[in-house]
Order: sequence, then structure tokens, then C-alpha cells
Amino acid sequence: MKPVLQYSLLACAVAQAFAVPAHAQTTDAIPSVVVSGSKWTVSDRASIGGFADMAIVDTPVSISAFSREQMQDLSIRSATDALAYDASVGDAYNAVGYAEQFSVRGFMLNPNSGYRKDGIVISADTQIPLENKERLELLKGVAGMQAGLAAPGGILNFVTKRPTSSDLRSVTVEARERGTLYGAVDLGGRFEDKRFGYRVNAAAERLRSYVDGADGKRQFVSGAFDWQISPDALLQLDADFQHKEQVTAPGYQLIRGVELPRGVNPKTLLNAQPWTKPVDTDSANFGLRFDYRLNADWRATVTANKHWFKRDDYTAFPYGCSNEGDGYYPGYCSNGDYDVYDYQSVGERRTPFGVQAQVQGRFATGALRHVLTAGIGYAERHNSWGDYVYDYAGYSNIYQNLVVDPAPGNPSTGPVSERFTERERSLFVQDILTLTPDLTLHAGLRYTRIDSTQTPELALGPTSNKDSWLLPSASLVYGITPRWNVYGTVAYGLQSGGVAEMETTNQNQDLGPNRSKQFELGTKGNFGDVALSAALFQISTGLEYVNAANTFVRNGKQMHRGFELAAQRGSGALTYGATLMALRAKQQDTGNALYDGKRVTNVPELKTTLWADYALPMVPGLKLSGQWQYAGKKSFDPQNTVYVPGYHVFGLGAAYGMKMGATNVTLRARVDNLFDKFYWRDVTQQLGGYLLPGAPRTFRVSAQFDF
Repeated sequence: MKPVLQYSLLACAVAQAFAVPAHAQTTDAIPSVVVSGSKWTVSDRASIGGFADMAIVDTPVSISAFSREQMQDLSIRSATDALAYDASVGDAYNAVGYAEQFSVRGFMLNPNSGYRKDGIVISADTQIPLENKERLELLKGVAGMQAGLAAPGGILNFVTKRPTSSDLRSVTVEARERGTLYGAVDLGGRFEDKRFGYRVNAAAERLRSYVDGADGKRQFVSGAFDWQISPDALLQLDADFQHKEQVTAPGYQLIRGVELPRGVNPKTLLNAQPWTKPVDTDSANFGLRFDYRLNADWRATVTANKHWFKRDDYTAFPYGCSNEGDGYYPGYCSNGDYDVYDYQSVGERRTPFGVQAQVQGRFATGALRHVLTAGIGYAERHNSWGDYVYDYAGYSNIYQNLVVDPAPGNPSTGPVSERFTERERSLFVQDILTLTPDLTLHAGLRYTRIDSTQTPELALGPTSNKDSWLLPSASLVYGITPRWNVYGTVAYGLQSGGVAEMETTNQNQDLGPNRSKQFELGTKGNFGDVALSAALFQISTGLEYVNAANTFVRNGKQMHRGFELAAQRGSGALTYGATLMALRAKQQDTGNALYDGKRVTNVPELKTTLWADYALPMVPGLKLSGQWQYAGKKSFDPQNTVYVPGYHVFGLGAAYGMKMGATNVTLRARVDNLFDKFYWRDVTQQLGGYLLPGAPRTFRVSAQFDF
């Protein structure tokens, strides 16, 4: 997108904020709109706990949700910002300027199936924009019945903003310490013909990361529209487009493959070469939802989404050390030297598509009351790429950057072709039976058939895999009081197998689907205006790792046993949220003493988060806030020979709300990592094993105008 166009889009959207107000919706029909407001609220509903529209407190799974109001109040601009407030979530090679990738309960979410938009799979190979999202929903744990193919950590669902019942005109601007500038608008309302509504979002951002030189820019625009065809029929359409380009910041490897680097600066860019190019991505979605109310008790829904993703990936990639002895692969030299490779993968494409149709109704059989859902789903994923360039260019140093020439011969990516195709067909049914006024049974089953074809190496030709699975789930929910439940759940899941990465002996090999199983006991409730939840869980799945022969294998089990606790208060002068996860994640039954009984990598045994806002009564409109995050030590490698230390990180913020004429204005300021603590936030075995530093002390200020 040309610079003139990117700012013209934003300027036009800002101008529309002052347009003549549209008429409010008054039709009594299927709920079609989001009633907007500036009041902060706890998100108490989520659409991913099952198929029925239920309050989170009544769902027998662990769910956290972040509402639009929460994201505004906490200055959340990305999924990384939001999920930092949930102790069950960690980074999983979440490199600055690249894709946002996460682990939940110690399991990495699959970028091909673990991220959803309105329940339909999208690619997670770039930053997923939040400007047009009403809510983020995180289902923690095995989700086979709800989602089909998904990693045992769960699924992250992005819920699209919809047209508002009354006029919405909001503008936000923000600046950060190195010169990042951000602007966004949010417009909603009804057209003169009240059957039609709209929601338009636009944003532009000049990116100046805390990593010196990891700069870039981003532009985003979206539109969502609805048509109340009749009181019983509602059609919703939405589309969005994002362009982002940013220099990525690769991580560090162990010194000589055995010890942590010391004295490194989190602001240092290891990808700093004259020939470095930004990672350039385009992504888009087109979504559709049709609701039809058959009668007072039954309704039918069809949801679909098409996603497009394109990436040109460039990195002066740091890997290994050839300047000392026989070399270290992976690993950096004793003095901090590392080899630099010219990495290029131009023309990558991901084009997933999904559709789901279901009917849902309420009825009774004798004394039993039912909420029955039955449906079908279809999803296909197409990934295309060419043979990447990965050529040695020279060496540099983690303490003093050295300029090297690009790889000789002007190499380029090979011809792009479709290299991975996966089709998933599903049938599902769930019945929520009210056995007694206090006891409810949730029973569900999904039949999933997977048909995949991939071509890791063109010279070897394609390989195919076809199979089908039954993924059941059963839960009992007992209501201790009308506002307090306990539950027990057994669930089975299925995830795509891992693919052997470059530099392994079987690179590009797909290990095939991997089964998982979960037991969970939990409780949820409300004490006054405080929402509380706790869960004990055990998840087991096949263990995948690179063994001593440098071969990527599945052998033994990965067993995660944990406890989660969450509390949240969203009203009153003092609002707060606290989460805790204690996790014992072990490798077992591998038959190899190097791995059995050892901790799973990149998983702390204890992680906590806490944030609080306090409205000062002596200064109307002024709120002060604080944040605290703690993570215990984590193992870097499957053999547990190297650990990264735990850390505490603190933050402070303030917000002031006032009136400027008829306009509500909210000014916000925030500092993260208040004491400028160095810590390793992310350690991963991906790409040979890397460590990513956390951000140093950073600042941001913003202003929100609601007209």
C-alpha cells in the first residue's frame, strides 16, 4: 500500500467520525448488534466453550476472555499485550517483527489450526490485528469436540466487531518511546434504512521497536455490515485487509551450545546488515454469518471465512559458530561470534477456508431438559512456498555487530508451488442435559476425517495421509448455588504432528496426527462483583523432540499436570485481575534416561500475573494502575542441562477521563518493565534452539476521543 493511500484511508475514517449521526436500531429481531459504551466491563461470555450460547461460569472448560473495553483500558494493541495478563500463556518463538505465537498450559498452539476468527481457522503467521475485534477468547486445554484439529493447549478465537445499535465515533492516537506512532478509528451505527448496519475500522502505525533497527510500518482497514432480512433472519458480512512490513529480531543461541549468553543487550538487533530487508506480509479475510430463527426454540446458523496470507521473508539469520574448534551447531562461539546466513523465502502463501453449519434447539424428554446442537464442518488449508535460500554469508558478534556481504551469487527463492494441502471434514453433536435443577451433563462427539498431501522436497514427490477419528467429550456440572458451579470434564483431542525443522537429519518430515487426552476438575462462580475460577488438569500427548542423533521423533509422552486460579473484579473504584498457573510438565516413557522424568522445555513451574486499577476519589476521572508478572525458571533443552532464571516484571500506568465539549476524552500513560529488568521471556527448541530477551523499560502515551 502506498504511503499516500495508507494515510488517506485513515484520514477519511477520521472525517467520517464527524459525519451526520445515523438512526438507531429499533427492530425487534435476532440480536444483531453490539451496544457500545465506554464503561469497563468484565467479559462474561465466550463463543468457544461449546456450541450453546452460555455464560462462562456455566461452561465446563477453562476460558479467559478480553473485551474491547478491557483492551482499551489496558492499552492493548496486540495479542501479545493481551495474553501477558494470563498466567497460563507463554511465548513460543514470538520474535519481534515476525508472527505472534503462543503456548497454553505448556503446549504450543498450532499456527495452522489453533487460531480462529469467529470460530473459523486463520493463519497465525503474522500479527493478527485487533482494531476490528470485539473480544479475544482463549479456550485452555484439549478442544477436540469444539474445534476438531487443534493442539492440546487450546484455541485462541478473535471475535469480530459488529454494527452498533447507536452511533459510535471513536479515535485513538498513541506514541511510544522510540518514535512508534499509532492512529486508529472505530465507526459504527445504522443506515437510514434501519435494517442495515455498519462498523468500519482503520489504523496506521509507524513501528519503532525497542530493538534498535527492527523498524517497519503497518496499515489496516476493515468493514462489517449486517442486514436484518426479517425479524427471524440476519445476514452478517465482514472483510479486512492488513499490510505489515518490519525487520525481524532473531534470538540468541547458547554459547558453545552449553551456557547462556551473558551481558547481552535486549535492544541489539542480530539481523543488522546493510542488505537486511523487512519481513513483508499481506493478510485479508472475508467472513459471512447467517442466522435463522426457526421458531422460539430452534435456530440455524451458517458461518464461513476465507483467509489470504502472503509473506516475503528475509533475514540475516544467526545460526551456529564456525570460528572456534570444530564449530558449534547450534551454538555461538565463546567470544560471541555467530555465523550469518542469507535467508530468503519469497512468495509464501496460506489460504485457509472454513465453513460450519449447525442447528440448535431446546426441548424436553420427560423430566430431562435438553439443549441439542448438531452440525457439519469443512476446512481446507493450502500452503505454498518455494525452496528457500539459506546460504552462508559470513560472521558477526553479539556484542559488536560486524558488517558482512550477502551470500555470493545473488541467490533467490525457487519457484513457488502448493506444498501442503489439508482437508478436514467433521460431523458433531452435543447435548446439554439438565438432569436435576442442580446437575447438568454436557456430552459431545465430533467425527473428523483428515486428508492431507505434502511435498517437503520436490525431488521426492508428494506424500499423502488419510485417516479419521472420533473425539468425544463429557462433563458433569453441579450448581452449588445459582452463582457457583463445580465441574469435571474428560476430553480427547487431535493435533497435527510436528514437522522436522531445517538442520535435522529428517528435515521437513511430518510425523502425522497426534492424539491427546485431558482430565479437568474445576469450579467457577461469582462472589458479589468478583468472578473466581480454579481448575486442576492433566493433559497427555505424544512427545516430539530432536534426539541425540539430531532426528526429530515422536517417542514417549508429554504429561502436563497443573493448577490454574483466576480472580477478576470489573466494577467499583478498585478493579483488578489476577491469574496463577502451577504446572508440572514432564517427559516420560521414552526409554531414554536423558529424557524420562525431565521437564518440558520453555515451561515454568509457576507463573503469576496481577494488575489493578484504582479510581482516585479526590480527583474525579483519574485512575492509577499497576501490573506485576512473575515466571519461574524454565528448561532450555529436553535433557534439562540448561535453565533460564525466573523473573519479576512490574509496570505502572495512569488514565484520566474528561469532557471536551460533547466529546469524551481519555488520556493514558504507561511504563512497562519499570525497573528495566533483563530476562529471557521466550526459550524455544525451534530452528535449533533460541532465546529471546524480554523488552527493556518502555513507555507509551495515548489519547482516546469518543464523539
